[in-house]
Amino acid sequence: MTMNSWPYPRWVAHRGAGKLAPENTLAAFRFGAAHGYRMFECDAKLSADGVPFLMHDATLERTTNGRGIGGAQTWSALSQLDAGGWHSRAFVGEPLPTLENLARFCLANDYLLNIEIKPTPGTERETGEVVAREAARLWQGAAIPPLLTSFQVESLKGAAAVQPELPRGLLLDSLREGWLDAALDLGCQAIVCNHALWDAATVAKVHGAGLRSLSYTVNDDWAAQRLIALGTDGIITDRVDLFSPAG
Repeated sequence: MTMNSWPYPRWVAHRGAGKLAPENTLAAFRFGAAHGYRMFECDAKLSADGVPFLMHDATLERTTNGRGIGGAQTWSALSQLDAGGWHSRAFVGEPLPTLENLARFCLANDYLLNIEIKPTPGTERETGEVVAREAARLWQGAAIPPLLTSFQVESLKGAAAVQPELPRGLLLDSLREGWLDAALDLGCQAIVCNHALWDAATVAKVHGAGLRSLSYTVNDDWAAQRLIALGTDGIITDRVDLFSPAG
Protein backbone atom coordinates (compact mmCIF):
# COMPACT_ATOMS: atom_id res chain seq x y z
CA MET A 1 0.00 0.00 0.00
CA THR A 2 1.37 3.38 -0.94
CA MET A 3 0.35 6.23 1.31
CA ASN A 4 0.79 9.57 -0.38
CA SER A 5 -0.72 11.39 2.58
CA TRP A 6 -0.03 9.97 6.02
CA PRO A 7 -3.47 9.33 7.52
CA TYR A 8 -2.42 8.98 11.16
CA PRO A 9 -2.34 11.69 13.85
CA ARG A 10 0.88 12.82 15.52
CA TRP A 11 -0.05 11.59 19.00
CA VAL A 12 -0.47 7.90 19.80
CA ALA A 13 -1.41 6.50 23.23
CA HIS A 14 0.99 3.72 24.26
CA ARG A 15 -0.77 0.42 25.10
CA GLY A 16 -4.04 2.35 25.46
CA ALA A 17 -3.29 4.80 28.26
CA GLY A 18 0.33 4.25 29.17
CA LYS A 19 0.69 3.50 32.86
CA LEU A 20 -2.58 5.15 33.96
CA ALA A 21 -4.65 2.01 33.38
CA PRO A 22 -3.77 -1.67 32.92
CA GLU A 23 -1.93 -1.80 29.59
CA ASN A 24 -3.42 -3.57 26.58
CA THR A 25 -6.92 -3.84 28.10
CA LEU A 26 -10.11 -2.25 26.80
CA ALA A 27 -10.21 -0.23 30.02
CA ALA A 28 -6.92 1.38 28.99
CA PHE A 29 -8.13 2.27 25.51
CA ARG A 30 -11.30 3.79 26.96
CA PHE A 31 -9.14 5.77 29.40
CA GLY A 32 -6.94 7.06 26.60
CA ALA A 33 -9.98 7.96 24.52
CA ALA A 34 -11.42 9.89 27.46
CA HIS A 35 -8.25 12.04 27.32
CA GLY A 36 -8.94 12.85 23.69
CA TYR A 37 -6.65 10.33 22.01
CA ARG A 38 -7.84 9.00 18.67
CA MET A 39 -4.98 6.62 17.93
CA PHE A 40 -3.60 3.84 20.09
CA GLU A 41 -0.68 1.43 20.11
CA CYS A 42 -1.14 -2.17 21.25
CA ASP A 43 0.85 -5.40 21.37
CA ALA A 44 -0.51 -8.53 19.67
CA LYS A 45 0.63 -12.14 20.00
CA LEU A 46 -0.94 -15.56 19.43
CA SER A 47 -2.54 -17.98 21.87
CA ALA A 48 -1.61 -21.66 21.54
CA ASP A 49 -4.67 -22.14 19.32
CA GLY A 50 -3.86 -19.17 17.09
CA VAL A 51 -6.06 -16.39 18.46
CA PRO A 52 -4.41 -12.94 18.33
CA PHE A 53 -4.67 -11.32 21.76
CA LEU A 54 -3.18 -8.28 23.45
CA MET A 55 -0.13 -8.62 25.68
CA HIS A 56 3.36 -7.18 25.73
CA ASP A 57 5.41 -9.71 27.67
CA ALA A 58 6.02 -13.30 26.61
CA THR A 59 5.12 -14.34 30.16
CA LEU A 60 1.90 -13.74 32.07
CA GLU A 61 3.19 -12.82 35.53
CA ARG A 62 3.66 -9.04 35.23
CA THR A 63 0.25 -8.09 33.84
CA THR A 64 -2.09 -10.93 34.80
CA ASN A 65 -2.75 -13.38 37.63
CA GLY A 66 -1.57 -16.21 35.35
CA ARG A 67 1.78 -17.94 35.19
CA GLY A 68 4.06 -19.08 32.39
CA ILE A 69 4.20 -18.26 28.70
CA GLY A 70 1.01 -16.68 27.38
CA GLY A 71 1.45 -18.11 23.91
CA ALA A 72 1.58 -21.65 25.34
CA GLN A 73 -2.01 -21.41 26.62
CA THR A 74 -5.28 -21.65 24.71
CA TRP A 75 -7.49 -18.62 24.33
CA SER A 76 -10.09 -20.36 26.50
CA ALA A 77 -7.59 -20.41 29.38
CA LEU A 78 -6.24 -16.90 28.72
CA SER A 79 -9.75 -15.43 28.63
CA GLN A 80 -10.26 -16.43 32.26
CA LEU A 81 -7.32 -14.38 33.56
CA ASP A 82 -7.49 -11.11 35.47
CA ALA A 83 -5.45 -8.55 33.50
CA GLY A 84 -6.35 -5.54 35.65
CA GLY A 85 -5.83 -6.38 39.31
CA TRP A 86 -2.03 -6.05 39.07
CA HIS A 87 -2.49 -2.36 38.26
CA SER A 88 -4.97 -1.26 40.93
CA ARG A 89 -8.14 -2.38 42.67
CA ALA A 90 -10.30 -0.25 40.38
CA PHE A 91 -9.46 -2.56 37.48
CA VAL A 92 -9.77 -5.98 39.16
CA GLY A 93 -11.41 -8.46 36.81
CA GLU A 94 -10.46 -6.68 33.59
CA PRO A 95 -9.94 -9.43 30.98
CA LEU A 96 -7.33 -9.83 28.30
CA PRO A 97 -8.84 -8.66 25.00
CA THR A 98 -8.53 -10.30 21.62
CA LEU A 99 -7.40 -8.17 18.71
CA GLU A 100 -10.97 -8.51 17.46
CA ASN A 101 -12.33 -6.97 20.69
CA LEU A 102 -10.10 -3.93 20.23
CA ALA A 103 -10.86 -3.69 16.50
CA ARG A 104 -14.59 -3.47 17.22
CA PHE A 105 -13.99 -0.70 19.78
CA CYS A 106 -11.78 1.27 17.40
CA LEU A 107 -14.00 0.87 14.35
CA ALA A 108 -17.16 1.81 16.24
CA ASN A 109 -15.55 5.04 17.46
CA ASP A 110 -13.40 5.97 14.43
CA TYR A 111 -10.21 5.41 16.37
CA LEU A 112 -6.96 4.41 14.65
CA LEU A 113 -4.57 1.70 15.70
CA ASN A 114 -0.88 0.81 15.60
CA ILE A 115 -0.60 -2.96 16.12
CA GLU A 116 2.85 -3.98 17.29
CA ILE A 117 3.37 -7.62 16.32
CA LYS A 118 4.95 -9.01 19.50
CA PRO A 119 5.52 -12.71 18.85
CA THR A 120 6.26 -15.32 21.47
CA PRO A 121 9.90 -16.25 20.67
CA GLY A 122 9.96 -18.90 17.96
CA THR A 123 6.67 -17.86 16.34
CA GLU A 124 7.84 -14.70 14.57
CA ARG A 125 6.74 -15.50 11.02
CA GLU A 126 3.47 -17.18 11.97
CA THR A 127 2.47 -14.32 14.26
CA GLY A 128 3.10 -11.77 11.51
CA GLU A 129 0.98 -13.75 9.08
CA VAL A 130 -1.94 -14.37 11.43
CA VAL A 131 -2.06 -10.81 12.82
CA ALA A 132 -1.97 -9.36 9.30
CA ARG A 133 -4.73 -11.68 8.06
CA GLU A 134 -6.89 -10.89 11.06
CA ALA A 135 -6.27 -7.15 10.71
CA ALA A 136 -7.22 -7.24 7.04
CA ARG A 137 -10.41 -9.16 7.85
CA LEU A 138 -11.44 -6.90 10.73
CA TRP A 139 -10.68 -3.62 8.96
CA GLN A 140 -12.06 -4.69 5.57
CA GLY A 141 -13.67 -1.65 3.98
CA ALA A 142 -12.36 0.77 6.63
CA ALA A 143 -11.11 4.12 5.38
CA ILE A 144 -7.81 3.87 7.28
CA PRO A 145 -6.18 0.50 8.04
CA PRO A 146 -4.13 -0.25 11.14
CA LEU A 147 -0.38 0.35 11.01
CA LEU A 148 1.52 -2.90 11.64
CA THR A 149 4.91 -2.55 13.32
CA SER A 150 7.46 -4.93 14.80
CA PHE A 151 11.05 -5.23 15.98
CA GLN A 152 11.04 -8.66 14.36
CA VAL A 153 11.97 -8.66 10.68
CA GLU A 154 10.48 -12.14 10.22
CA SER A 155 7.13 -10.93 11.58
CA LEU A 156 7.06 -8.05 9.10
CA LYS A 157 8.03 -10.43 6.29
CA GLY A 158 5.13 -12.66 7.25
CA ALA A 159 2.71 -9.75 7.32
CA ALA A 160 3.95 -8.46 3.96
CA ALA A 161 3.64 -11.90 2.36
CA VAL A 162 -0.02 -12.40 3.23
CA GLN A 163 -1.36 -8.80 3.30
CA PRO A 164 1.06 -6.56 1.37
CA GLU A 165 -1.45 -3.70 1.22
CA LEU A 166 -1.42 -3.14 4.99
CA PRO A 167 1.05 -0.39 6.00
CA ARG A 168 4.09 -1.50 7.98
CA GLY A 169 6.74 0.10 10.17
CA LEU A 170 10.09 -1.22 11.41
CA LEU A 171 10.70 -0.74 15.14
CA LEU A 172 14.31 0.00 16.15
CA ASP A 173 16.04 0.36 19.50
CA SER A 174 19.35 1.21 17.79
CA LEU A 175 20.35 2.41 14.34
CA ARG A 176 22.12 -0.82 13.46
CA GLU A 177 24.01 -1.13 10.19
CA GLY A 178 21.67 -1.31 7.20
CA TRP A 179 18.56 -0.24 9.15
CA LEU A 180 17.10 1.93 6.39
CA ASP A 181 17.75 -0.64 3.67
CA ALA A 182 16.08 -3.26 5.87
CA ALA A 183 12.95 -1.11 6.19
CA LEU A 184 12.86 -0.45 2.45
CA ASP A 185 13.37 -4.14 1.66
CA LEU A 186 10.37 -4.90 3.90
CA GLY A 187 8.24 -2.38 2.03
CA CYS A 188 7.76 -0.32 5.18
CA GLN A 189 6.09 3.08 5.26
CA ALA A 190 7.61 4.11 8.60
CA ILE A 191 10.56 3.83 10.96
CA VAL A 192 9.54 3.76 14.62
CA CYS A 193 12.49 4.18 16.95
CA ASN A 194 13.60 5.18 20.40
CA HIS A 195 13.05 8.93 20.46
CA ALA A 196 16.65 9.66 21.47
CA LEU A 197 17.92 8.26 18.15
CA TRP A 198 16.36 10.99 16.02
CA ASP A 199 18.41 13.96 14.88
CA ALA A 200 18.01 16.29 11.91
CA ALA A 201 20.17 14.15 9.60
CA THR A 202 18.36 10.91 10.45
CA VAL A 203 14.92 12.48 9.99
CA ALA A 204 16.04 13.89 6.64
CA LYS A 205 17.38 10.48 5.60
CA VAL A 206 14.07 8.76 6.43
CA HIS A 207 11.92 11.44 4.82
CA GLY A 208 14.20 11.45 1.78
CA ALA A 209 13.50 7.72 1.36
CA GLY A 210 9.76 8.43 1.41
CA LEU A 211 9.18 7.01 4.90
CA ARG A 212 7.66 8.52 8.03
CA SER A 213 9.49 8.99 11.34
CA LEU A 214 7.80 7.93 14.58
CA SER A 215 9.09 7.76 18.16
CA TYR A 216 8.54 5.70 21.30
CA THR A 217 8.05 6.20 24.28
CA VAL A 218 7.97 9.96 24.82
CA ASN A 219 6.96 11.01 28.34
CA ASP A 220 8.75 14.35 28.86
CA ASP A 221 7.76 17.71 27.43
CA TRP A 222 11.33 18.60 26.37
CA ALA A 223 11.59 15.38 24.37
CA ALA A 224 8.25 15.98 22.66
CA GLN A 225 9.20 19.55 21.76
CA ARG A 226 12.51 18.36 20.30
CA LEU A 227 10.75 15.81 18.09
CA ILE A 228 8.16 18.31 16.92
CA ALA A 229 10.94 20.78 16.06
CA LEU A 230 12.73 18.04 14.07
CA GLY A 231 9.59 17.53 11.99
CA THR A 232 8.94 13.91 13.00
CA ASP A 233 5.59 12.39 12.16
CA GLY A 234 4.41 10.50 15.23
CA ILE A 235 4.89 10.41 19.00
CA ILE A 236 3.92 7.40 21.11
CA THR A 237 3.42 8.35 24.75
CA ASP A 238 2.41 6.94 28.12
CA ARG A 239 1.46 10.42 29.34
CA VAL A 240 -2.05 10.79 28.00
CA ASP A 241 -2.63 13.07 31.00
CA LEU A 242 0.27 15.39 30.07
CA PHE A 243 0.08 15.79 26.29
CA SER A 244 -2.98 17.03 24.48
CA PRO A 245 -3.33 14.97 21.29
CA ALA A 246 -4.63 18.09 19.56
CA GLY A 247 -1.20 19.69 20.02
